[in-house]
Parts: sequence; C-alpha cells; structure tokens
Amino acid sequence: MRQAGGEIVVADTRPGLIEITDRVAAWVAGQGMRDGLLTLFCRHTSASLLIQENAAPAARRDLEAWIARVAPESDAYEHDDEGPDDMPAHLRAVLTGVHLSIPLAGGRLVLGTWQGIYLCEHRRRPHRRTIALHLIGE
Repeated sequence: MRQAGGEIVVADTRPGLIEITDRVAAWVAGQGMRDGLLTLFCRHTSASLLIQENAAPAARRDLEAWIARVAPESDAYEHDDEGPDDMPAHLRAVLTGVHLSIPLAGGRLVLGTWQGIYLCEHRRRPHRRTIALHLIGE
C-alpha cells in the first residue's frame, strides 16, 4: 500500500460551480497508482465540493439557483463579518459538504459517465481555494 498527498489551488472570480475534474485526474495520474481511494478536502468554510452532472450547463445553473434559494442572502443573519454573503456561504457549504471520496480503478477515477468534480464557490468576491488531496492505493 502506498500513500500520496498534495493539493490544488483554485482561483475563482465568481460564485458558482467550478469544474476541477481534469486537474484532480491529472494529479491522480501523476501518482502512478492503479487502484485505491482518493479523498478530497476543501480547506474552507465558505466553499465546498460536490460531484454533479458535467454535460448540461443548465444542470449547473439550476443547482446554483436552488442553492441560492435554500440559503439566500439576507439581513436576518447575525454573522455578517465579511458582508451579506458571509453567513449564506457557510450555510451553502453545510448543504453541499467539504469532502469527497472517489475510488480509483485501473488508474482512473471511478466516476459515472456524466459526473464531474466541482468546487462550489459561495462567495461573491474572488478567492483562492485550497483542496487537499490524499490517495491511498497500489
């Protein structure tokens, strides 16, 4: 059994879903393992990770709109240290989660045909988000 650790940094300029599948797959390929388990961890409280449809842009737009409806910006929140999108960003991260586990088989991530890995940016101003990667396998 071997282990590898690393990170990718995603610089975003807008809220929404940012596909990182290719970057993650490239990192995994560079580790030279054939079978194992990849763990991704978003090191932030106002951004998150998810696996979602990556073929139809309308699916991303609908998901982004739904998240905004479920955790809208509002002056009703006590926590607004960084502006009106602060607390909604934390709520949205709770809804979508900050970690993923994806199997590796035959040197490839075991994702479905239409699945992609996304960083969900929940803040309006630009950020640099760090995603920790850990791969265990052979």
